[in-house]
Amino acid sequence: MIEFDNIENVYFIGAGGIGMSALARFFKHQGKRVAGYDKTPTVLTAELQKEGIDIHFEDDVDLIAPEFKKCARTLVVYTPAIPRKHHELNFFIEEGFDIKKRAEVLGIITRKMEGVCVAGTHGKTTISTMTTHLYTQSKIGCSAFIGGISRNYETNFLHHDTSRFVIMEADEFDRSFLQLKPFLALISAMDADHLDIYGSAEKVNLAFKQFANKIQPGGVLVMKDGLPLDDLKDDFEIFTYSMNKGSDFYPTNIKLKDGLYHFTLISPLGNIENLKMGVPGLLNVENMVGAMALALLGGVEPHEIQKAVPEFMGIRRRFDYRIKRNDLVFIDDYAHHPEEIKATINSVKDIFPGKKITVAFQPHLFSRTQDFADGFAESLDMADRVVLLDIYPARELPIEGVSSKMIGDRMKLNNVEYASLTTANEIILSTSNEIILTLGAGDIDTIVPVLEEALRTNA
Repeated sequence: MIEFDNIENVYFIGAGGIGMSALARFFKHQGKRVAGYDKTPTVLTAELQKEGIDIHFEDDVDLIAPEFKKCARTLVVYTPAIPRKHHELNFFIEEGFDIKKRAEVLGIITRKMEGVCVAGTHGKTTISTMTTHLYTQSKIGCSAFIGGISRNYETNFLHHDTSRFVIMEADEFDRSFLQLKPFLALISAMDADHLDIYGSAEKVNLAFKQFANKIQPGGVLVMKDGLPLDDLKDDFEIFTYSMNKGSDFYPTNIKLKDGLYHFTLISPLGNIENLKMGVPGLLNVENMVGAMALALLGGVEPHEIQKAVPEFMGIRRRFDYRIKRNDLVFIDDYAHHPEEIKATINSVKDIFPGKKITVAFQPHLFSRTQDFADGFAESLDMADRVVLLDIYPARELPIEGVSSKMIGDRMKLNNVEYASLTTANEIILSTSNEIILTLGAGDIDTIVPVLEEALRTNA
């Protein structure tokens, strides 16, 4: 691979992805010329364009600027979600360019710094963003590549001139996280997911074990208590975290006050009292416990953590309050796995007991819908009313017989309706609501501002 110092141009195929855009910002910060392609304009691609990164939205080699066609000085980065028939990708392959997956580039960065890598089939974006915040608010500091837009810093990339730490998500999709070489690592969950890639739950577990064994000698693994991880190497330390006594890191004296949790952290490195969350949800207490473990093990001081925890403002599309009134609450969330949906609805029920919950859910991927139809049905049955949107296909072609109705048919709840992206808001608004949740990892977020405006107008 071209040495970073010798790179003049970096071209991204799939520039608008949350992980890709963080890398694009990194290279822009390094003084490189950065440009790329993405399939669809989004809020994120517009932000990149404002930052001086040229992005176009047609797969057309003629739209690539001449300087990015200089093979010797250009690095091409692509996401595995890009189809193999992509014209621009094949142009760079045929011309012999240095082409790397996003994960490979992140792997190189973790070898140059001390990587703090957060893995898990769910929870990794929240925990990595929380960890980034705790380090950033300490004397240690960090650089970071995170899979969401931090509300504290309004970006998914942070740079620190002197810190040796770099925090990033370790993505299990396409086994990308096996490219990383962490110094500190956390594994939050190992549910069977991405079965279109892995084929079985056993192979998912094997990949997480392989990731854990990538930890550098003398490093540390923090794992959710109870995960099926055994026969790991003995040249790094292992700590557990959870909500339960008996883990190395856990919360106690938990109290809910004005919709936010207060607690004490029990830790082998010293307890921290009088902690107050800045974001709602009992699941976020557990996420913060994991983040605090990574921070303490990296050398962040307890008093720095105590000050930073209540200042954490959350992430776009993670339990994201759009409206919070006595008569109406509207929350947008990225939840796209049955366990995430269950956790989100449970959190809402804890904060707003007795309120009727309407969930608008857009399934993500035909394969995931097929694999987890029963789980989705069980989680969504916790709501009082459900609007099921059409499946967001992302990288996939349709699978015969697989649709949102596959979930609805398995649900016990009678109050289930079906919608397209264009009809969803009308259906949601057709009945009075107390709490509305929009859930999903596809393009359901595009209807959120319109729904919010309509709800405020009709107040």
